[in-house]
Parts: sequence; structure tokens; C-alpha cells
Amino acid sequence: MKSIKLSFVLTLFIALFYSESYAQSKPYSFDVKVSGKGNQAIIFIPGFGCSSEVWNETKINFEKTHTCYTLTMAGFAGTPPRDNATFNNWEKDIADFIKQNKINKPIVIGHSMGGGLAMAIAADYPELLSKIIVVDALPCLSAVWNTSFKSNANNDCSETVNRMMAVSEDQFYQMQKMMMPQLLADTSKQDLVLNWTIKSDRKTFAEMFCDFSNTDLREKIAGIICPTLVLLEPSFANIKPAMNDQYKNLKTAQLVYATKGLHFIMYDDKDWYDNELNTFITK
Repeated sequence: MKSIKLSFVLTLFIALFYSESYAQSKPYSFDVKVSGKGNQAIIFIPGFGCSSEVWNETKINFEKTHTCYTLTMAGFAGTPPRDNATFNNWEKDIADFIKQNKINKPIVIGHSMGGGLAMAIAADYPELLSKIIVVDALPCLSAVWNTSFKSNANNDCSETVNRMMAVSEDQFYQMQKMMMPQLLADTSKQDLVLNWTIKSDRKTFAEMFCDFSNTDLREKIAGIICPTLVLLEPSFANIKPAMNDQYKNLKTAQLVYATKGLHFIMYDDKDWYDNELNTFITK
């Protein structure tokens, strides 16, 4: 009997050991590149379908004084996809990465969906970050077109995934190519961004499009305590009341509108954008 009990305990111990080892070695839902050197860290989160390379011209301004972590989310821009691609899982993974690597009070800069992730992390982990910069993102994008929008707690993305998976490679390419002039005024960058999009895993693309469309952070952002800079594209200045309403619960937010261009402010209004970031980060 003692032998059986001992065998059981050993088996349980081994199972727990390997379970713990797996948990520690389980990959994050993003790839990360580290550059620069400094006590203050900056984490860059790209937008939907984009590569970490979207930050190349931004991070060069800070690499002499900051340690820069640039992410590419799994399944985007040719990065291998991983299971359970959801907004909440990606948020938790980035927060875990910060905590497990003991990155002290980083600044987080996010573009588009990456800006949404920055806000979610700052709200759910209010002591984790020192500042956030949101580049052309809203707490609830769907509410811009549907003022009565409410997120669905049991959101089913299977139909969106099936439709997206049924589209041929050429059709997907043509769809994304048609979208580029609506997102990016700098024609010299359109093929670059288009290439990231078409190299993205289609299933991840569909899942995250569906999930992010159902995301509403308007109430959650009340929990953000760190200084927040929000940079918005010029067209949003035409509906300032709606923008102010989106951000009314984020008391630390400073909303500033770009002078020209479209969604990719870092390319379309580069000098203005660089000045805004530098002023906010160094003050």
C-alpha cells in the first residue's frame, strides 16, 4: 500500500513539474524585438495586421535613451499564428510579459488595435505602466457608426471566419488594396502595409477583426490612472463631440488631432507626430 501511495505521489509530482515547465515555456501571443538601451522602457504594439516594422521610424528617436520592445502579434505580417487569438488573451499576454520580464513601469505606445490593447492593459493593471500613447484608436470603434452599440458577451466569430476563409487569395489582395488609400495617404508606404496584411494568417485576421469589432472599452478606461496621450487622425476633428464622448471616462487623456493624413499618422504627419511623442515622453 505504501508503495502504491509513493508511486502515486511521484506521478503527481512529475505531472505538476511538467505542467509548470510547460506553463513557463509557453510562447507569448506575439514576437518581440529588443533594441536600444535605457532604464526607461517603451513597448510598441502595432495595429491590425501590421508588423513591428511600422515602428521603425518612431523607435529610432528613442533607442539612445530607452530600451525598446517592438511587438508583432502572432498571425500578423507573416508571424506564425497561435491558438486562442482574442483581444483579452493578447492583453493578458502583454501584461504577463511585462511582469515576468520585470520591465519597470514601461511606456506603452499602440496604434489602432494596439492602442486599444494599450488602454485595456492600463485599465486592468493600473500600476503596471507609467504612460500610454494611443495612436488613432478609440475605446469603441463600432460605436462611431452605431451609437446604440453594445458588445455581445457571447460573440460568435465563426461566420466571419468562414466568410473570410472562403475568399480567394486574389480577392483578399484586391480587397485590401482598395482599402489602403482610405487608411494611408503616403503612397510610398501603401505597398509596405499591404504586404503585411496579405501575409497575415487569414483565420487570425478574421477572428481578431470580429473580436475587436465587439470590443467596448468606454467604461473600462475609467480605471486608467497613468498620463495618456491620444493622437487622432484629422477626420475625427469633424466629430469632436463623439470623440469626447468616447473618452469621457478617461480623465488622464489629452486628445490631439493630426494636421494632415489618415489612419497611419506615423507616416502621414510624421514631423507633427514625432514632436508630440517626444514632448509627451520626455516631460
